[in-house]
Amino acid sequence: MEGVLATGTASARLAGECVRCLEQLDEELGVDIQELYLYDDGGAEFAEDESHLEGELLNLEPVLRDAIVLALPQNPLCGPECPGLCSECGARLADDPDHTHGEVIDPRWAALSQFSTDSPESDGQQVIDRTTE
Repeated sequence: MEGVLATGTASARLAGECVRCLEQLDEELGVDIQELYLYDDGGAEFAEDESHLEGELLNLEPVLRDAIVLALPQNPLCGPECPGLCSECGARLADDPDHTHGEVIDPRWAALSQFSTDSPESDGQQVIDRTTE
């Protein structure tokens, strides 16, 4: 007797990207809604969170928007086992599961890889080869 109870199901098409691999997502989302629209008794004040009839019309937009936004996934994924992207080169790991970059070198020691134990480095000193004497 207080108003009109609106119940139903709504669906919306979602478009976005997977948060792990940036693959495009295109999904259908369905939500159930139920809202009581109060009768307008001639100048009655309504609280901000109360829905009310506007003449003989129901404004379903705020109810639908709220229901759909609350049902959106916080971190949308293309699949539950999505491996994401390679942290070094950005390759999509689902396309190449055997993706590797070889041995990982600690960046603090990377400069030492320029030095080789096979050939001596000259620091302004002359190296004498005694095997030919």
